[in-house]
Amino acid sequence: MTPLTQYGRMAEKHWREHRPKMVRDLERKGILHQMLLEAEEKTKDEMATLRVELIKQGKTAQQAQTQAWEMVREKYILLPPEET
Repeated sequence: MTPLTQYGRMAEKHWREHRPKMVRDLERKGILHQMLLEAEEKTKDEMATLRVELIKQGKTAQQAQTQAWEMVREKYILLPPEET
């Protein structure tokens, strides 16, 4: 099994706390790890694209990294809480 990166571990912690029903469903289907890997891959890919664009706009590498993370994190990693 492919180990999770920091993004995958962050997603799992966040999902377990804020999306427990989704996690239970994914575990029941046997695809939680796969979905965590997808979330981290999409995050890394989108951040890489954004970083390049932000650097072209004059941002430093660190500024681009920080801004790209802020723009992407809630799409795949820090999902909104489930409705109760």
